[in-house]
Amino acid sequence: MKLVEEVVRPFPKAAMFELFAEGFNTPFEQLVGCMLSIRTRDEVVLPTARRLFNRAHTPAAMQELSVAEIDKLINTVSFHERKAEQIYAIATQLVADFNGELPCHRDLILSFNGVGPKCANLALGIACGEQFISVDIHVHRITNRWGYVHATTPEKTMDALTATLPNRYWIAINRLLVPFGKHICTGPRPKCSACPLNTQCPRIGVTSYR
Repeated sequence: MKLVEEVVRPFPKAAMFELFAEGFNTPFEQLVGCMLSIRTRDEVVLPTARRLFNRAHTPAAMQELSVAEIDKLINTVSFHERKAEQIYAIATQLVADFNGELPCHRDLILSFNGVGPKCANLALGIACGEQFISVDIHVHRITNRWGYVHATTPEKTMDALTATLPNRYWIAINRLLVPFGKHICTGPRPKCSACPLNTQCPRIGVTSYR
């Protein structure tokens, strides 16, 4: 992990960690940011999230917008119409039932329509400092490529990592492996010649590399 930390240092942070660094660090902001990121590249997510949060970054402020207004603010991300409805519904519920704050309760967060384990764990890990593993396609691909786990889906990879990965790496693994997966250990033809783990990695499933 130290080698990965060093090699990703020049690259942009993963979107949720960048938003946190910019001050969008509440559980609600982190959850909404993650929802925006589903099936959308970070390069699109970040300006979209900034545009939305500059208009409304709390549940109370979000509830004051209409679904159509939210949709207009986030129309650059995939499935924006559905996400606008989901974000509005979450904000409305939080205002009605939780005084406009999102508690750091995993079961509650998972009960929201449109929120799965990846976003729940990421929001809890980054905004609440709670130890959960968030597995996206990069974490799934890389940890299986390393042979650290052997799982067929991101959900199964999350379970395998929870059982085997030392607790101190649970938040860091997403922070590090997202940029590592985007710039070094890519899907097709990973850049193995530039990888600090080149001599250690078994390259499971890799048929061609640079």
